[in-house]
Amino acid sequence: MIWAIAQCAPLPITRKFALLSYRHSFHAGNYADVLKHLICVEIFEHFLKKEKPFEYIDTHSGAGMYSINSDQAQKLKEYAGGIGLIKPSEFPELNNYFEVIQKAQKTGFYSNLNLKNLDFYPGSPWIAKQFLRPIDRSWLFELHPEDYKFLCKNVSPSKKNRVQDINGYDGLKQLIPVQSKRCFVLIDPSYEVKTEYDQVVSSVVDAYKKFNAGTYVIWYPVVERERILRMERRLKSGGVKNIQRFELAVNIDDTQDGMNASGMIVVNPPWTLFKKMQLLLPKLADAVGQNGKGGFKCDVWAAE
Repeated sequence: MIWAIAQCAPLPITRKFALLSYRHSFHAGNYADVLKHLICVEIFEHFLKKEKPFEYIDTHSGAGMYSINSDQAQKLKEYAGGIGLIKPSEFPELNNYFEVIQKAQKTGFYSNLNLKNLDFYPGSPWIAKQFLRPIDRSWLFELHPEDYKFLCKNVSPSKKNRVQDINGYDGLKQLIPVQSKRCFVLIDPSYEVKTEYDQVVSSVVDAYKKFNAGTYVIWYPVVERERILRMERRLKSGGVKNIQRFELAVNIDDTQDGMNASGMIVVNPPWTLFKKMQLLLPKLADAVGQNGKGGFKCDVWAAE
């Protein structure tokens, strides 16, 4: 099994954006990825319960696959504090998630998944491809020129699996409402530019007004709590209904520089998701918390 793995080289200024420095290869497999991807798996499983087709839209796709043994991943070793702490034997409720992770590996079996035989960690586009049926479609957007090339190699673009190097927010605007009338939208930016917190909310509010039946999922980092509270206020004032929030913390807010927690905002979630996360998040917080300071949030921001 051979994946096209992103390597970090000096980034030229492109015609699209001058600031494109973020590379997920430094962070792949961290606790934020675990939370994000296990929720994505739950949503995909829910969509597959019906025979009707659906569409998957990923506004910030990344490279699609990341090497745990790369220089980038080894520099910070964030995977060790994420997927490296979540043992399959202790989390049988995450079997479907672990099975997807296992499919990305060179060797080893699902029951033996650990850091010793963890070679790769897949991104959301590759995970999505494991669930999409011939009747479904995906739309993947990635602006970073190098990651776009790797993404194309890792997911094999086709008529049913479109990959484009354009702004994902523009792509979402063009696609909504989707032809199939069923869609799962993942918005997972880097938030390097602080205005992106507002841009994410504006994009979801606009999309929701045109198609309020879609499942919209926003990943966010907790660096400044006020920014998350502002996202909540703006989503509610924008008229978005049926919002749930799931957050996983490795430390308490404002105890250190950087990201202490990350969360997922889910609009129109599967009806089974909240109960599962109520049971799962305390276990995950115990597993990834630093010095016993792990925490979680599981709440409803807006009812149906």
